[in-house]
Amino acid sequence: MTKLRLEGVSKRYETGTDETATSALQNVDLTVRDGEFFTLVGPSGCGKTTTLRTIAGFEEPTDGAVRFDGESMTGVPPEERDVGVVFQSYGLFPHMSVAENVGYGLRFRDPPNGVSVDERTEELLELVDLEGMSDRDPDQLSGGQQQRVALARALAPAPDLLLLDEPMSALDARLRESLRRQLTRIQSRLGITTVYVTHDQEEALAISDRLAVMNDGRIEQVASPQAIYREPETRFVAEFVGDNNVFEGSVVARDGDLCTVDIGGATVEIPAVPDGTGRVSFCVRAAALSTTVEDNRFSITIETSEFRGETVHAYGRWNGVPIVLQLEEVPDTEVRVGFAPENAHVLESA
Repeated sequence: MTKLRLEGVSKRYETGTDETATSALQNVDLTVRDGEFFTLVGPSGCGKTTTLRTIAGFEEPTDGAVRFDGESMTGVPPEERDVGVVFQSYGLFPHMSVAENVGYGLRFRDPPNGVSVDERTEELLELVDLEGMSDRDPDQLSGGQQQRVALARALAPAPDLLLLDEPMSALDARLRESLRRQLTRIQSRLGITTVYVTHDQEEALAISDRLAVMNDGRIEQVASPQAIYREPETRFVAEFVGDNNVFEGSVVARDGDLCTVDIGGATVEIPAVPDGTGRVSFCVRAAALSTTVEDNRFSITIETSEFRGETVHAYGRWNGVPIVLQLEEVPDTEVRVGFAPENAHVLESA
């Protein structure tokens, strides 16, 4: 069942007296299913927060429509949209206790299931592992605890839709990892439809049922984390999500399920492309480039490397193309690598 639908949503902001406009969103089509954990991911300025604010009602689309359960939200103010929102800054009231902050989420409606405000508050503090902290002030809490108070406040009225705008970006890496596991546990337990915004590709892959990769106000690809990682549709997605190497070349021969591509200084075999294709772009994951694979071999000039515990990420160039490798040991200045043809993924567009 579709919980949320964006239909051709565009957002333009007028800039200056000459009535020129800046486009923040361009014809965004998006469907979020009931109970789904859906993530918007992309670089700064790509439109993901504007999309979230448009869903919440803080922004009105210039064109297009936002629908909840098929019903248009045009003209419906945020407080009437049955959404809970957690912002990057948390927005806790410093003069209120933890319990008062959580209870503030019930200012527009009664608690669900006929319970009192105090009962609902205690229920949510237990859900977010903050039992016994109801009387504390926000400044007595850690950043992670404040984030959980903000989450409890957003969940207080039992909204149909939960929106989270980079709520963990100010936290350190270890705490982010812990809290995202807790967040997915809570979301799964409640079954609440959730739209999450982040610029962190690893975070997006880890927590999402599906995700949309955004670029320059547009949706580049919507798919499961596995499909986004293994089968990127565009060059932008391939380069933005994970460590990928993108090559371009000319198809020079076809043989069954494979074709031969001249990438300028070397020829390689990749999965077959449609007849008539002259130029092709394809990507190969850093981990798929290996010093032991005999197929599609070429030499890399290593410029720098990073020790990351279990692996070493090495960066270099081949024929002017930037290359990243994921190896077990620090490589020499020159290293010869190859990749199996099936580990090349053909991109739909460059």
